[in-house]
Amino acid sequence: MADPLLTRVKSKLHLTARRRVTHALDGQYRSLQHGRSMDFEDLREYTTGDEVKDIDWNATARLGTTLVKRYHAERRHRMLFVVDRGRNMAAQSDGGTEKRMLAVLITGILGYLAIRHGDEVALATGDAESHRLMPYRTSERELERMLHEAHDHVSLDGSQSDLPGLLQHICQRLRGHHFLVVIADETELTDEIQELIRRLTVQHELVWIEIADANPLAGGNAASLSYDVSGSWRMPSLLAQNEQLAAELRANERNRTRRLSALVTELGASFARVHSEEDVMPALIELLKRRGRTHA
Repeated sequence: MADPLLTRVKSKLHLTARRRVTHALDGQYRSLQHGRSMDFEDLREYTTGDEVKDIDWNATARLGTTLVKRYHAERRHRMLFVVDRGRNMAAQSDGGTEKRMLAVLITGILGYLAIRHGDEVALATGDAESHRLMPYRTSERELERMLHEAHDHVSLDGSQSDLPGLLQHICQRLRGHHFLVVIADETELTDEIQELIRRLTVQHELVWIEIADANPLAGGNAASLSYDVSGSWRMPSLLAQNEQLAAELRANERNRTRRLSALVTELGASFARVHSEEDVMPALIELLKRRGRTHA
């Protein structure tokens, strides 16, 4: 398989400078799956990110090393990644990276942690023309296939994005309780999207991760003018230098993000917004911490 994407994900996780971040992600992972029934298994040395309540103080006092209780789950949990593969994901994010690569990093990091914890992962992806639901698996090899499915079919001349259609497909196909991680670009909070979010949160656990759009007014010269990947509209140079338009654009975006985040949170789900490649791990850590506090 060309260009192993999971290798790139792991390199992000295991950089020496980020090792403490990796421990924090790993230690906080259980907060995604609140309510999990756990049995005590054994003890291991404390690492950054472990919860204080898991420390075995008696064993720590006896051995002089901080030890935490390690548990194993009575049953596996299922994490389904829902990722847009339309042409919107070929656009640049706010940080300049292609959105599809940020989607791969988010899916890869959470998927890798899930597999390490004995959970199953699956992928639902699609565009305006078709959808695909890849079955639950527990191996890195299958996670690699999912990452390529979310990455390789995205292009600027590909099919249009259709997030409502993809979410509708999920509502119709899924049976039972699942843990859904929706990864999408900036989404207008239409009545249809609101209803779909409500339907999903009634039956499933939901995390909504939004990838921020690039600033269409950045640059301001003919060589760097922005254009809309879903159509043929291009930013006129006169507007690109309009300070009032820039201020209104920022205000509208803050309002849209606030409304989406409020809706998701009100329904008991979780929301995160990612701007750049460097933003992925801090955003995921903060997301996990918030879920841990909410469901403790």
